[in-house]
Amino acid sequence: MREIPVVTLDLLDEGEARGVRVEGRDVVLCVVEGEIYALEGMCTHEDLPLDGGEVEDGVLTCEWHGARFDVCTGHARTLPATQPLRTYETRVKDGWVFLLLPDEGLD
Repeated sequence: MREIPVVTLDLLDEGEARGVRVEGRDVVLCVVEGEIYALEGMCTHEDLPLDGGEVEDGVLTCEWHGARFDVCTGHARTLPATQPLRTYETRVKDGWVFLLLPDEGLD
């Protein structure tokens, strides 16, 4: 596993989905009760960015069409999305959020 630094912890807030670009892919970071979760950064409904979406009670809502996803599992909770978001493991170290990736990368 590789640890890729993606953002400093002070740039993340509860209730906000923050988009980052990691090795050519869009990823969205969400804070839920102090835990950092990382998910695929494009909505599975229409391939639109989830950056800026609202996070409430562990659910990320896409601001484009209202699709909702479980932040912990990536599962689609409501239509119009039916496919889950890919999730990634994170780690916080020395004020940085790291994305943990297998040696072969995001795919």
